[in-house]
This record gives sequence, C-alpha cells and structure tokens, in this order.
Amino acid sequence: MPPSPRQPLQFFHRDHGAVETEAVYGESWLRWACENPCGRLATSILVKRACFSRLYGVLMDRPSSRRKILPFLQRYQIDPAEFVKSPEEFHSFNDFFIRKLKPECRPIHPDPASLVFPADGRHLGIPDLSQSDGIFVKGRNFDLDTLLRDPVLARRYREGSLVLSRLCPVDYHRFHFPAAGIPSAPRLLKGTLSSVNPIALRRRIGILTENKRVLTRLKTETAGEILILEIGATNVGSIVQTCTPENPVAKGEEKGYFQFGGSAIITLFAPGAVTLAADLIENSAKHRELYARMGDRLGSVFSAQ
Repeated sequence: MPPSPRQPLQFFHRDHGAVETEAVYGESWLRWACENPCGRLATSILVKRACFSRLYGVLMDRPSSRRKILPFLQRYQIDPAEFVKSPEEFHSFNDFFIRKLKPECRPIHPDPASLVFPADGRHLGIPDLSQSDGIFVKGRNFDLDTLLRDPVLARRYREGSLVLSRLCPVDYHRFHFPAAGIPSAPRLLKGTLSSVNPIALRRRIGILTENKRVLTRLKTETAGEILILEIGATNVGSIVQTCTPENPVAKGEEKGYFQFGGSAIITLFAPGAVTLAADLIENSAKHRELYARMGDRLGSVFSAQ
C-alpha cells in the first residue's frame, strides 16, 4: 500500500539490505509547515520565497555558524574521515555543507555500460513515465511540459525513464554526471523554493515543477541525450555549476553543488535508452525510495542488456 503523508519516512538502504526510517532534519518544523493550516499559510506567504532562503544562506555563511558543525556530525552520524578537509578547517556551516569528499570514498561503477547515481540520496525510478501510477503516492504525477517548459522535449521524453534523487541536509551536496558525454550550457527555469521532502511531496508532487531548477542536456554516445535538472528547495541558497559547458566530461565527474538545504535532481532518459537497476524499480513500485551513493549503479544502457 502506498504511504500516507503522515507515515514515517522509510527507504530501502542498498548497502544495508534493509528498510530504514529517515532521521529528518527539522522534522517538527516540516510537519508544521506541511500539515498544519497555519504552517501551510506561512509557507505560501514567506518560506518558499527566495528572500527567505537568501537570508538563511547569509546566516549559514557567518563564521559563528561553525558551532553547528560538530553537533550536526554527531547527531546524524556523518563520518568526517571521508572529508577532504577536517571539521575544524571549515569557515562556516555552509562551507561544511558543500564539502568535498575523498575520491576513494565514492568510487564510480566501473562497467562501461553502467550509469551512476548523480548524488548521494534517496532515489525513485520510473522505467516508463507514460505507465507511471504515481511518484511517492499512487495517482500523483507531475506534468512533464510544466517541468521542462519545452513542449518538444516533453513529447520526446514522455515515454522515457526518470530517476528522482532526493538529497537531505545530512547528505553530501555535490552532484555529478551519470554518464560520460558533452553537457550543454545550463538553462535556469525560475520558480519558488518549497520543500522537496516527502512530507511535502506526498501531498503535492507538483512542487517539483514549480521550484527553481536548472536544466542541462548531456549528449552521450551510449545512452542518447540525458536531461539533468537540479531542483532548488527551501533554504537552498543557490545551485552552483562547476563544469564547463560543451567540454567532454567523464562518468561521475563533478557537475556542481547545492548550497544549504534539502534539494533534488531529476535525470531523464529517452525511451528505450536505459534499463534501471532491479532494486531501484522494485522499491519504486512500492513508492519507497532506495538509498544509494553517488557513483553507485543506477542502471545500464539498454543495448548492453
């Protein structure tokens, strides 16, 4: 049975082989904002506006915000041994938030036919969008035309495969390319900054088509043209691109990073281009996310099956 908006947030952890309950950063606030009528009103008036997130970003850039780092690491059991810099070297909480990891901590799946998850996080996969019975909750899908703001692209990918990767504030917040190829210049699609936590998405999946997002078209030799959309959310100060458009990139190469807050990435594949990983399909069919890290196998190009 699909989850209701009030049920605990659960996901299947690929490495642990078990269903786990998510430790939600700011859960009480999120539930008030999404489930309480007064909270929903406050969210619509103030919180989803860019000025609120900019203000929060300024606070997280202050040197005084460093005091939040160690308690955050302890509460969410984040391993600092993975970091390029030690916790004491970060200048602010946002500096910690956009941390780089040691390359050996996120190995890239070596199979030439594989595609990889673009970020650490909780993922949902839909093999054929035209046959989807809902994202997160049965019967709730978003509109591809609205998401892409390009009717030609929307028609081309209407029967394609989609992977939604959701990043929590506790996650590594740099994002990477799922395949080797040549990226286009990113295109900004302006919008609001609502929460993309499932507490909110279970109630209104259309948030993904309303929030600020950046669209990049990645031309590949094996999987056709892949569409990559980074989606901002409440308290995401900005979406920063670190790659150079029109220059070849390797599978798993860094594309950019999100500044403070939860956020999401949508990866779209053309019809018949890829086969998604079996555990991703199995859990998504139950409207349950799969936890996997950047560089882990998302699926394979279809011709390699």
